[in-house]
Amino acid sequence: MGQDFDDGLIIRKKVMGEARVASALDGADDFSRGFQEWVTASCWGAVWGREGLSHKTRSMITVAMLAALPRPNELKLHVKGALRNGVTTEEIREVLMQVAVYAGAPTGVDGFRIAREAIEEYQAESGPAAT
Repeated sequence: MGQDFDDGLIIRKKVMGEARVASALDGADDFSRGFQEWVTASCWGAVWGREGLSHKTRSMITVAMLAALPRPNELKLHVKGALRNGVTTEEIREVLMQVAVYAGAPTGVDGFRIAREAIEEYQAESGPAAT
């Protein structure tokens, strides 16, 4: 498929977790397979694979954007990914405070609620020492 796809698959698994990526790719059908391949190559390979920012920084930026948009399902996945990338719960809190200032308190309320759920799920999966 190409180097961007191969690189993207490695990064996507590292950030999102092997099981989540396997579910997305294995669950793809003729309708969605091309989209999953594009996401892996373009988002994860061509962009997340760049050297200009660390994966930790990219995770914090992504959490902020998904909270501000708002995109609750993707936010939950990326909060877990941020934790895998070494972002602390304190840093996630500060990112969401920043979002609340610029995107509004209701957006902040939703962001904190979703992040709390994601953190609790991540801890249940990985153990409390994981954050």
